[in-house]
Amino acid sequence: MTVNPSWVLRSHPTAMPTPDNWTLEDRAIPDAVDGELLVKTMWLSVDPYMRGRISPAKNYAAGIPLGGLMKGGGIGEVIASNSPDFKPGDVVISDYFGWQPFSTIPAGSAKIVDTVSAPAQAALSYLGMPGLTAYFSLLKTGAPKEGETVLISAASGAVGQIAGQIARIRGLDPVAIAGTDTKVAWCKELGYRAGINHRTSTDLVGDVAAACPNGVDVFLDNTAGPLHDAAMLNLNTFGRVVIVGTIALADKFDKPDIGMRHLRQTLITRARIQGFLLDDFEEDYTNAAADLLSWHQQGLLKTREDIAEGIEAVPGAFVRMLKGENFGKQLVKL
Repeated sequence: MTVNPSWVLRSHPTAMPTPDNWTLEDRAIPDAVDGELLVKTMWLSVDPYMRGRISPAKNYAAGIPLGGLMKGGGIGEVIASNSPDFKPGDVVISDYFGWQPFSTIPAGSAKIVDTVSAPAQAALSYLGMPGLTAYFSLLKTGAPKEGETVLISAASGAVGQIAGQIARIRGLDPVAIAGTDTKVAWCKELGYRAGINHRTSTDLVGDVAAACPNGVDVFLDNTAGPLHDAAMLNLNTFGRVVIVGTIALADKFDKPDIGMRHLRQTLITRARIQGFLLDDFEEDYTNAAADLLSWHQQGLLKTREDIAEGIEAVPGAFVRMLKGENFGKQLVKL
């Protein structure tokens, strides 16, 4: 390959992104300078946080300028190394992959992927950001006690499918909210006690109450929007709400989050509402990953992948993930 088809940001979306927000350009394969690696992309990950990267609004993740190369998490094979820590043939993971077949990444951002204990792409799924997010958002930020009811939105997604199983493993009572009957059924296979199809529900507050007869102790909020409101109106005294993601707002990202105000409810329940960012737990990644791998090897943790193929498929895979059309962790295989 002598050219490197690369997705660059063409426009900032004002509603739900479409593939037309990007342009595929033929670029030269870059050269790695000192401290960089040239990698051949094997897998790309598309994740909800990337919605913030294509907005001009201030966000916790660095934005992509118009005309800039779209970037995100990926796994690839080192082709050339200008770092003593890596050699050609190493398989590495980094958050600095471009949406392109060949990327240069900072060596300091790269880590060797263990391809013996699990398939390489597991490092982008249950052994990577989604698995670690599920682990820490539930067990650390949510701080559940044995037997408590844990309500999880986007329960069949990359984070939710893992969080529900961790809840089951730790003796909690997990309840799923997902977008299709098939996804709800999958969640029950994973060990969720009950599930709600929010797209067919005509009374989310009542359906959450029915599925959680003892109330909600911990709500892992991966979506925001009406699902958040339904959980808040079923929250127990001293309940905990963990704001993991706001994917339900992807089509109005730069607009105010208009909905119910829950100040009185929060006052009455003395609830704790806390935002979650994975980076806050970096010093504990190794122990958490060891738990996740052990559970998977014991057959206690199952995951589902939704795989698109080819560099041309990346924007479409990203958009379908934002719309909830994926089933499991959304990946792109190159």
